[in-house]
Amino acid sequence: MTVTRAEICVTACADAWRGDGEILAAAMGTCSVLGARLARSTFEPDLLTTDGGPLLTAEPIPFGAKAGDVEGWMPFRDHLWLVLNGRRHVMMGASQIDMYGNTNISCVGEWAQPKSQLLGVRGAPGNTRCNPTSYWISKHSPRVFSGKVDMISGLGWNNGAHEIRRVITDLCVLDFETEDRRMRLRSLHPGVSVETVVEQTGFELVIPDEVPESRTPTDEELKVLREVLDPRGLRDREVRS
Repeated sequence: MTVTRAEICVTACADAWRGDGEILAAAMGTCSVLGARLARSTFEPDLLTTDGGPLLTAEPIPFGAKAGDVEGWMPFRDHLWLVLNGRRHVMMGASQIDMYGNTNISCVGEWAQPKSQLLGVRGAPGNTRCNPTSYWISKHSPRVFSGKVDMISGLGWNNGAHEIRRVITDLCVLDFETEDRRMRLRSLHPGVSVETVVEQTGFELVIPDEVPESRTPTDEELKVLREVLDPRGLRDREVRS
């Protein structure tokens, strides 16, 4: 069975929540949202997932669908309680990320007169200080994987982060399982070379002697993803094969 690059990415995103148990899985971006729901649908059934808003759904729902049966309502104050008490694992995006996992979603250029205004820090400081945090970046490039971030919105390992677990991109999976907590190449998506990842990264990665291939989804995972969670194939619009 042919597996698309997007399906590899969704599976890699899902694996970031493996072993988390009963915590809130929050995500931003098509493949990361599908990854959280795929994890809950298969190997991590105790995860809490939402409709993309304040409703905790009884079952993982298709991307873009209404909530259906609801287990609970989570107003903003309750959501913040989970964040402050480390009961949330969020997979965010980033406009810039450095070798220690510091990220920027605020502005590009010098602080006094930036070239571009972005979202602002939003919840990134609290997320990264109090909770496991991962990142989904749909286009791996030196512009995003920069040697230095213009402003630190989300904390990295060298600035007091609680845990930066994974960075998943359209090319590979990265982690920080090194002695000095520098970014490491964990796996390569099928058809991607080490040289391509190095070329598209603006700083030096830790690269093991042997880099495995990112795992392909199981038959069960593919069935759930294609027939239940994303029958419209929206994942392939975010990541082209």
